Amino acid sequence: MDHTRRYENTLVIILFFTWGTVFLDRMSQLYLAPYFASEFHLTNEQIGLLASVLAICWAGSTFLFGALSDRFGRRRILIPAVFLFSALSWVTGMARSFEQLLLIRALMGVAEGPCWSVITALIEESSPPERRGRNVGAVVSAAALVGLAVAPVLTTQIASRVGWRWAFFVAGIPGIMLGLLIWKFVKEPQGNAGISAHRGATLRHYLSVLRFRNVWLACLGSAGFMTWLFLLNVFAPLYITEVAHQPATTAGFLLGATGLGSFVLGFLLPSLSDQIGRKKLLFFLSVLSTAVPLALLIPVLYGHLWTLAGILFVANGGQAIASLIIVLVPAESAPAGFAATAIGLVTLVGEIMGATAAPALGGALAEQFGLGTTLWLSAGGMAFLFLVTLLLTETRPRSIPSQ
Repeated sequence: MDHTRRYENTLVIILFFTWGTVFLDRMSQLYLAPYFASEFHLTNEQIGLLASVLAICWAGSTFLFGALSDRFGRRRILIPAVFLFSALSWVTGMARSFEQLLLIRALMGVAEGPCWSVITALIEESSPPERRGRNVGAVVSAAALVGLAVAPVLTTQIASRVGWRWAFFVAGIPGIMLGLLIWKFVKEPQGNAGISAHRGATLRHYLSVLRFRNVWLACLGSAGFMTWLFLLNVFAPLYITEVAHQPATTAGFLLGATGLGSFVLGFLLPSLSDQIGRKKLLFFLSVLSTAVPLALLIPVLYGHLWTLAGILFVANGGQAIASLIIVLVPAESAPAGFAATAIGLVTLVGEIMGATAAPALGGALAEQFGLGTTLWLSAGGMAFLFLVTLLLTETRPRSIPSQ
């Protein structure tokens, strides 16, 4: 593989926009829920179920295809997945019932799941130790910039003008172009210690990632993080519009602000973990990010929207956390050549517990106790991550001196 700095930077740029587009297509349904929920007469529980079915399919898919990419190569898995999820975004805009939406979003989860484990393994393998945190953080932060900052503003503005179906159509366009760029410019990492050395690996080799305590802890931490992330993004738009009585465009503005903050912290802070360690940064970010759902529960702040947006901006360390607990910690803890398997396993547990069970439970509790309950549960997920971090063993490569 070409290890020049130029190729490294090109790879970061292409995978940055690819991962951002994955999250744009995934999160669009959450921001557009206030629009299509009334058309299909959906309950809070059904909206939570739409997020859950995508998550459970994503979970199985990211683990299965991540392991297959360890064996057969990254490009063979990644390129078809990018084209498929882009097409499914278009198909979402043609749904005519809740049942159709449910099926399409399940297929979306199957198509998008491989992108996460393959993209993150590819960038982790292609980065020297002294820039690994920086490069992983840069790519993962795209989810915040595109999926959490641009998406809520873009989709709600399109929906308010020409309808929610067109918002899904627009969201599907970038993936087609990025699939072509990956096909042309992204190389298979043939020379690293992973894929080429483990093509004959057996099931026992893949299960060897379970022997590492940090991998188990990363699974638990991922569950807490994704509980925070998805309860926030599934139910915050509904809380803002239905409980705080703000228009959907205001919900898009506030979520765009917190998404932009997540991008800034996610882009800048993982490189700091190359110097001070993964664990110290996780401590700080888990405490900081607990403030995001709690701020949305304070009624007086809705009279000062710019203040609320500022709090949401500076407190969202979500994408930096994802870089650390879902990518760097498991990849640096697992045997060489099984990075995507470890990342896929941690993602699998996080998606099942935090992105599947939590929204379903949150929707049911919201029906009984109100939408505010979901934001309290979101804060609890981040508090759980803090407790898990206490037990982690540092994984930052020792060859990098702390400063």
